[in-house]
Amino acid sequence: MYTSHAQQLDRASWRIRWAWRAGFVALVVLGLSACGSSVKDDPNSQAALDQLYAEAKGDLNNGAWERAIKGLEKVESRAAGTVLGQQATLDLAWAQHKQGERVQAVATLDRFIKLNPSSPAVDYALYMKGIVNFNEDLGLFGRLAGQDVSERDQQAARDGLLAFRQLVEQFPESKYAADAVTRINFITNTLASYEVHVARYYFNRKAYVAAAGRAQSAVTEFQTAPAVEEALYLMAESYDKLGLTQLRDDARRVLAKSFPDSVYLADPGARDKPWWKFWGSDQPAAKAQSATDKPWWKVW
Repeated sequence: MYTSHAQQLDRASWRIRWAWRAGFVALVVLGLSACGSSVKDDPNSQAALDQLYAEAKGDLNNGAWERAIKGLEKVESRAAGTVLGQQATLDLAWAQHKQGERVQAVATLDRFIKLNPSSPAVDYALYMKGIVNFNEDLGLFGRLAGQDVSERDQQAARDGLLAFRQLVEQFPESKYAADAVTRINFITNTLASYEVHVARYYFNRKAYVAAAGRAQSAVTEFQTAPAVEEALYLMAESYDKLGLTQLRDDARRVLAKSFPDSVYLADPGARDKPWWKFWGSDQPAAKAQSATDKPWWKVW
């Protein structure tokens, strides 16, 4: 059959258009495929970060602290500057705390506070910092019983106290503030009792200068703590042994004014019984101390 030149051109043009369209479709398919592959393989994509955080959070909830720490560190690094990154940092600090890594946990919380000063979670970061230190070194009532301890590092307790105080001062309306106040009172009383314990330790070994110094430290630093009563008494007794009559009389005057019903004013032997030992004695000192030194959480 005869085909005109025009018809041949039309057919050739059709074949070219069809080939071009087929090639274009193929290119689109390949492009979409490559795009999907890149999203799937990109560790910094939102989907990848969400999945990594979910896995780390699951490890955290299941108590797999070491695995959780590794996952959260990756999320924190890859999602820096985002809300997810902030959450990962707080979760990381908690995982480190549960793993027993206090120093690392505190450093992580300090980093969060420094990098995110306007974050609505700063109060929680301060609260957690207090908790981490609070749990580190506050089993003092149990550990001091029956021991002769001249020194023990109380920096963790003091750091916890500072964190709780900062929380209460900067965020008085925070939902964590009330609990922080309770813990502040407990830490204050505990540290004051510890200072008095050390002062008594020195006094019993006739190290009167050291005894007076530690007792004065308790009075100066923890003015509202119940242990201040015995601290004043130890100051007076230490100054008396050193022949410093003016300082002795001053300490006794403050003791009488601050604690007019103090057993230490009437009972010279009150110092001889450890503050933590309430049983096996009818001494007024023992009875009085059982009320003042009883932990706030122990109601029985």
